[in-house]
Amino acid sequence: MSEQEEQVQTLQVYSDNEKYRIFDKEFMPHIDSMYNFAFRLTNDEDDANDLVQDTYLKAFRFISSFEEGTNAKAWLFRILKNSFINDFRKKSKEPSKVDYQDVETTYNSEEDAETNQTVDLRAESVQDLIGDEIATALNSLPVDFRTVIILCDVEGFTYEEMAKILDIPIGTVRSRLHRARMLLKDKLKKYAKSLGYDTENAIVAENI
Repeated sequence: MSEQEEQVQTLQVYSDNEKYRIFDKEFMPHIDSMYNFAFRLTNDEDDANDLVQDTYLKAFRFISSFEEGTNAKAWLFRILKNSFINDFRKKSKEPSKVDYQDVETTYNSEEDAETNQTVDLRAESVQDLIGDEIATALNSLPVDFRTVIILCDVEGFTYEEMAKILDIPIGTVRSRLHRARMLLKDKLKKYAKSLGYDTENAIVAENI
């Protein structure tokens, strides 16, 4: 059986009433998170609104490929991410993409040795430093690094979910997240010092 045939067989058969019910029940509760994600990607309110609208239109159009009861949020985030790459990123003023082949070659080896020394933004970093400073620092990261921070440390997706959303291997998710956290940590050092934080003894993550 071909991959295309397998994909066709996974399509769900929903009536129009079922489609609207699923849309309201499964998709609409995530609209705030979707907007926040879109805004972090675009750094523009109008573009973020357009991106969310485009995402929900596509979600309804392809609702037959969604299996009710599965992770609707991850499914929507993947659509939004793809819409951003395909339709919005080329129009944005984002700097060119980082050469991840070089970055990941360097940090894949480091990450195995330093898994327990990764800055954990789910701990005090985000909770205590949240505000204009951390938002500015986050927005200043290259969009692909910014994305993994948002997906993991803000939205709480697992590595497996992030790999599906971003269409990359789990190992790449780990190395990219490690690098993104370190970049953000560097950008926050000055502000953290002004609040009396000891940046030489940063919060470290538990085994992940």
